[in-house]
Amino acid sequence: MMRMVNGDRKTCLAFIEELKARVGETGQAVETAVAEILQGVKLRGDEAVKEYSRKFDGWTPENLELSRKEMEDLCGQCDPAFLESLKKAAENIRTFHSRQKQQSRIDPMENGIITGQRVRGLHRVGVYVPGGTAGYPSSVLMNVIPAQVAGVKEIVMATPPGRAGKPDKNIIAAALIAGVDRLFLVGGAQAAAALAYGTQTVPKVDKIVGPGNIFVATAKKQLYGVVDIDMIAGPSEILILADESADPEYLAADLMSQAEHDRLASAILITTSKKTAGDTLAALSRQIETLSRREIIEDSLERFGAVIVCGSMEEAVEFANDLAPEHLEVCCDNPFDYLGKLHNAGSLFLGHYSPEPLGDYFAGPNHVLPTGGTARFFSPLSVDDFVKKMSFVYYPKEELLKAADDIIRLAETEELTAHANSIKVRKK
Repeated sequence: MMRMVNGDRKTCLAFIEELKARVGETGQAVETAVAEILQGVKLRGDEAVKEYSRKFDGWTPENLELSRKEMEDLCGQCDPAFLESLKKAAENIRTFHSRQKQQSRIDPMENGIITGQRVRGLHRVGVYVPGGTAGYPSSVLMNVIPAQVAGVKEIVMATPPGRAGKPDKNIIAAALIAGVDRLFLVGGAQAAAALAYGTQTVPKVDKIVGPGNIFVATAKKQLYGVVDIDMIAGPSEILILADESADPEYLAADLMSQAEHDRLASAILITTSKKTAGDTLAALSRQIETLSRREIIEDSLERFGAVIVCGSMEEAVEFANDLAPEHLEVCCDNPFDYLGKLHNAGSLFLGHYSPEPLGDYFAGPNHVLPTGGTARFFSPLSVDDFVKKMSFVYYPKEELLKAADDIIRLAETEELTAHANSIKVRKK
């Protein structure tokens, strides 16, 4: 099912390159189709949105916006125990993200100079949430709550109407719990276009966040610059660092928890123990028999999974930093010893009882994470993604005159004489 390899550096680097190559550039056919959809919505608004909804979703509602009563009615159809779990998760997510919030500041000096920074939430944000088999209420919480904490004035959500004409009730419940202001039954690239350009019904937003299929991801990429976006997410990834103290049953379960996402998902175990490696492979074979997405898991593990046996934990840490995985579990007796050594990962899960699904659903840190090695320079979705910062400066006349010669010299060195003149006229 999974290959087992010796983890010398050459082999590890070759495997990393293989993983990076698994997701190629978007096909030209998709790029062209998405561009046509975006242009159609830009020019024809609601008419085009409904036309594409009928074409791709098989149905479009008479009113694109779902009323608050309709949302509450759908929420009322949900399992009460599920709603309670969702509320607990929302509380943890809100608590974690509240600590990220920055404050505006003003920095006066004794000489009368004042500098500072104003931090405010974006005016309006659009959250895209897939429907159907890819309906994840947890993603609603992870995308909406940080925006709300940031002080975004209006949060607009778009989710597909569904072929039966009914949206996913669990997604709608999550929207209510998270605090979505308005919800539209629109999916696909046409939803991204409607949010970016605005239509007769859908308001124009400043930023679009949230996962989606290849058409949604391509639409977000093409719309960047019209609006801001969060990131272009790739297939899910997990890397587990394990020593001899790790339980192979736990390791197998955690590897498969990510492999079930997608046939392109990558699940890797790197360990210093050959016995742990072999026992984990045996546990995989046993556990997979009972799992509903067995075929997807098997395909993912066979193509993009590996159990790597390396000579030391130092080598394992080096591999982890090179790979820069989306999720990184440290299944060791002393996980905090590695916290300062692991630099590149979307999110760390420390110890034997902090599995990745804990972060996906409940602990509080965001599960919208960089993939495809981009954790080297990208961070998880956070409150910072929903704020705009603006600096300000005030100089009294006497302080500007003190700095005038330096400013003029710098401007003239760059041959920007109009810049220099702006200072010179104030010296007269």
